[in-house]
Amino acid sequence: MHDHAPTGIRSGHPRRLLAVSLGITATVLVVQVIGALLTGSLALLADAGHMLTDSSGLVIALIAASVAARPADERQTYGYQRAEVLGALLNAVILIALCVWIGVEAVGRLVAPGEAEVQGVPMLVVALIGLVANGVSMYLLSAAQRSSINVRGAYLEVLGDLIGSAVVLVAAVVIWVTGWMPADAVASLLIAVLIVPRAITLLREVFAVLGERAPAGTKVADIRAHILGTDGVVDVHDVHVWQLTRGAPVFTAHVVVSPELFADDQAGGLLSQLQTCLARHFDVEHSTFQLEPAGHVEHDAHA
Repeated sequence: MHDHAPTGIRSGHPRRLLAVSLGITATVLVVQVIGALLTGSLALLADAGHMLTDSSGLVIALIAASVAARPADERQTYGYQRAEVLGALLNAVILIALCVWIGVEAVGRLVAPGEAEVQGVPMLVVALIGLVANGVSMYLLSAAQRSSINVRGAYLEVLGDLIGSAVVLVAAVVIWVTGWMPADAVASLLIAVLIVPRAITLLREVFAVLGERAPAGTKVADIRAHILGTDGVVDVHDVHVWQLTRGAPVFTAHVVVSPELFADDQAGGLLSQLQTCLARHFDVEHSTFQLEPAGHVEHDAHA
């Protein structure tokens, strides 16, 4: 058997790898903004927006990796996981606004290409820096992303950055070799097209969390069927599933059980069985059940 475990810097803790990748991405983001101002390249500015998306994604991944270590308190009884959602909301709004501005500016440059002068060589240098930096980030995360879904998401974010940098690089080469300035506007539109669907998807996910909808892929009917299939369970009502943030689902339900379970002092065992069922089959670690004997009348019960 061969040992393919990562060595060197790639063998570090996923949180440290994410932090290093964030540092690289944020640095390139600043370089691209400065490069866009100096060269007049709209594509570099669009790619900086793309990098902003992925920097935010890495920040969210770091929060997700760290938030479990921060205990809840009497004021924040669920902890601080919703901060991730609010950050994602701000990120999505900024990105959509940025893409609208880039789209308007790019179309204006295509309609009147003579009004915009882009310096191809400096643009090429900055794009090359972004390409190399994103390649390094992907290398750092390549091993850890195989075993961590959190790191996997960050890895895909960096992959998107790499593609964006490649688009800018091609546009810079075209401008340098041919002097065709509209290449910059075309590249910026392509990058904006890459950003908008992701920003909209992020916005929809934020609204789903804040609206306390059931997590994507979670079928309440399947959970109800599992609970009803447990020995001693007569009925289930007041079923609620929502999530504090991505990957942190919460479940509550009222479970009607046979009176014999209370008489034989088996209610505690049933409760543990139900919680284990949700954790194993539906990845719900935080579940709350109210056990009720058959015939119990609850005031203001909801179906």
